Amino acid sequence: MLEPKRRKYRKSFRGRRKGKAYRGSTLAFGEYGLKSLGRAWLSSRQIEAGRRAVTHSLKRGGRVWIRVFPDKPVTSRPAGQRMGSGKGDIDRYVAVITPGKIIYEVAGISKELAENAFAKAGAKMPFKTKVVSREIYG
Repeated sequence: MLEPKRRKYRKSFRGRRKGKAYRGSTLAFGEYGLKSLGRAWLSSRQIEAGRRAVTHSLKRGGRVWIRVFPDKPVTSRPAGQRMGSGKGDIDRYVAVITPGKIIYEVAGISKELAENAFAKAGAKMPFKTKVVSREIYG
């Protein structure tokens, strides 16, 4: 699973997931990309599940880029523990996803294969997605 090697502060606030993605909203490496249409926290397990779905669909063809990184720690408390006694331990790391963010990119494959692979990866995401290509951007 992806997680940061080190952080300045161990625990973070939850924050607000508002606005649209301007950075990371266009294709930078590949010919086709999977773009988010919703907003959510994307856990490192979900990122890995989507990556595995894409690489399995491509049958070792093409090149895959992961454009998001889970750098936000999420804490949780054990079930049945009483209120108080501070913030819980770090449970997982998530990436904050806003609408318009490119999650994966692929290159070196046909359009049909890319759409099939991204359909499988999109099923692993907690929001709606769409496939974008370089032809759209010009």
